[in-house]
Amino acid sequence: MLCFATDRKANVAIIFALTMVPIIFLLGMTLDYTLALRKREQLNAAADAAAIAAVRPAMLTQTTKSVIEDTAAAVFAAKANLPGLAAAPTPTITVSDSGLTRTITVAYTAESVNNFPGVLGKQTWQVSGSATARASSAPNMNFYLLMDDSPSMGIGATATDISNLIKYTSSAYQSAAASQNCGFACHQTDIAHDGGSKDNLAIARQRNITLRIDLVTSAVNQLLNSWSNCPQSGISGGVMQCMAALNNTTYKAALYTFDLGLNELAALTTPTTAGAQVSNISLMPVAYQNCVVVKTNCKTDNGTDIAGALKSLNDKMPNPGLGSNTANDTPQEVVFLVTDGVEDKISATCPNASFASNSRCQQPLDTTMCKTIKDRGIKIAVLYTEYLQLIADPNTGIQKTDNWYMTWIDKYDQPTSSTGKIAQNLQACASPGFYKSVQNGQNISDALTDLFIKVASSTASLVQ
Repeated sequence: MLCFATDRKANVAIIFALTMVPIIFLLGMTLDYTLALRKREQLNAAADAAAIAAVRPAMLTQTTKSVIEDTAAAVFAAKANLPGLAAAPTPTITVSDSGLTRTITVAYTAESVNNFPGVLGKQTWQVSGSATARASSAPNMNFYLLMDDSPSMGIGATATDISNLIKYTSSAYQSAAASQNCGFACHQTDIAHDGGSKDNLAIARQRNITLRIDLVTSAVNQLLNSWSNCPQSGISGGVMQCMAALNNTTYKAALYTFDLGLNELAALTTPTTAGAQVSNISLMPVAYQNCVVVKTNCKTDNGTDIAGALKSLNDKMPNPGLGSNTANDTPQEVVFLVTDGVEDKISATCPNASFASNSRCQQPLDTTMCKTIKDRGIKIAVLYTEYLQLIADPNTGIQKTDNWYMTWIDKYDQPTSSTGKIAQNLQACASPGFYKSVQNGQNISDALTDLFIKVASSTASLVQ
């Protein structure tokens, strides 16, 4: 007996037998728990897909909650019928609308079948989860396109265009005139008064020189008439018609230019009807140097009253609505301003100007009227065609300094045209996020299109 009591030869087998039960229990529990977690991840993905599907642009126009719920449930069911579940789960779907914003929550509870029910003492392991998506439907909008057609928009579109314009307005190509060696295609109606023989705009057209106003016209044409990159087939028209179809919205457009005042090309109408007037965008005519359109007592060649044009447009625009399709609601109102940002006008007060003579005021845009418009709830989008010095010399390649620019404008373009006072004021004029700038030679059409899509689009996002 004593030998048996002290014999340790079989203790490993005994210990192994004693630990086998908890080891099997832990292995079984781990396996079933891991499988349950994997099913939960798959069900969460199904809930995510269902929530996003219910806030797609096409669904945001749907006002019947049962249709929205059925759509989400169908998407969930297609992805949630997994092997290893006691039964396909039925989700609980909650739809909440607030103005243009819709929030969808898809919640579920499911039973993952255990492989070791005897070990765990339970047939299934419960898993649950939810997903919430939120999106704002794209609103109905009225767009007021406000294009600068003042003489400064007659600058050559690229450095080459500027160089060619200076070349072809030199004395070798026309007699002495105040507009000689000019990088601006000023549209002069009384050429002889300056001793010239040709209108600089006519020279630009004759020599196939592209001007900045041509790029603006092309950009508006893409917006209203023709866009080859619409992602939805079968849509005729421009960016505006394409986005209206994609967002299931109604857009209207008005087309204006401005110089000394506001010029109406198309009152608020369909984009297609407004687009028919794009070809009428043209450079403002001047009589001759130091004389605007009228010829009596001419002392200045001012031609850009941005704040005045904004005020005139503000007087025409109604108060904006939410842009929903509910009864008695009205569209949102948006101003699209395309300009080089420098005012050159007759004004009794010129608070920000470095130049003021004969009541002529040259300064970056005074943003007071921008604030007035935005305080009404109207959005402002601004495309800044950067104001740059003309320094091209077609004969020598040596940089020349434009005295007028250096004296009165250069300080507003410091440290760069993208960051100076002109740019700062235009960005302050724009609604948050609705500002873009382009330099000479850059693609104004793409910039205007990108800006429009940013204003018009809505996106869906998962909240959790």
